[in-house]
Amino acid sequence: MTLKLRNALAFALGIFLLQALPARADDYTDIWWAAGGGESGWGVNMAQSQDFIFATFFVYGPAPAKTPIWYAGNLTRQSNGAFSGGLYQTTGTGIGAPWVPGDNSAAQVGTATFTPTSTTTGTLSYNVGSTVVTKSIARQTLTSIALGGSYFGTGVLVTSSCANPANNGQQIFDVDPVVSQNTGGQLQIVLTFGSDSCTIAGSYVQEGLLFRIPTASYVCTSGINTSATVYEVRATSIGLEGRWSAPNVGGCQEDGSFAAVFP
Repeated sequence: MTLKLRNALAFALGIFLLQALPARADDYTDIWWAAGGGESGWGVNMAQSQDFIFATFFVYGPAPAKTPIWYAGNLTRQSNGAFSGGLYQTTGTGIGAPWVPGDNSAAQVGTATFTPTSTTTGTLSYNVGSTVVTKSIARQTLTSIALGGSYFGTGVLVTSSCANPANNGQQIFDVDPVVSQNTGGQLQIVLTFGSDSCTIAGSYVQEGLLFRIPTASYVCTSGINTSATVYEVRATSIGLEGRWSAPNVGGCQEDGSFAAVFP
């Protein structure tokens, strides 16, 4: 598929739609633990709402008691991309007893900062009084997630660094991803751009709720044959979404994303 053909197909769908697309922040909602998985027994749950993260820490008090303690962080996105805010210790009615409103309290004991280093890794720094903790953390994978199936959706392409600057820009397409996933660790995504079909495939890595293919083949029936990086592939409650990046497509850098639903 030539870049001109992609431009022609995209024009029919209305370039004006792209001008209305909102910017979205990366979603760090997941369970996180020490990078490398070498510190089982503690972690942080993050639930993100746009520029706010509610983080619940399941950690332990100082020796010798090492009593389990529950902290909650109210973290807001900062101008540098980090999330920071107060860290609170809460109390409530004991387990199994009828709820007593007067038992509830929340006292700020420190602050916490989560600084993403990628969509799947980051640095967590927090203090409880004079005790300061800094950890490299990563998403924790709980179970394998099935992605295979046929979907209906939309893809957006951003081309840049083209030899012909006229080919730089944004395009929108109807794409109907067909995804195959096997137990050997291979993931294949077939995207249809009009009359052209492109297959992106390779060995995948699952990190928490997200999948990526670090090095994927990217082959189209129109003659494109290059490599791509696939990332932020996520199963949603109604379908699938993901992104890819590929150099040297028609002399351009191509960055794409798609969102699709089950039939």
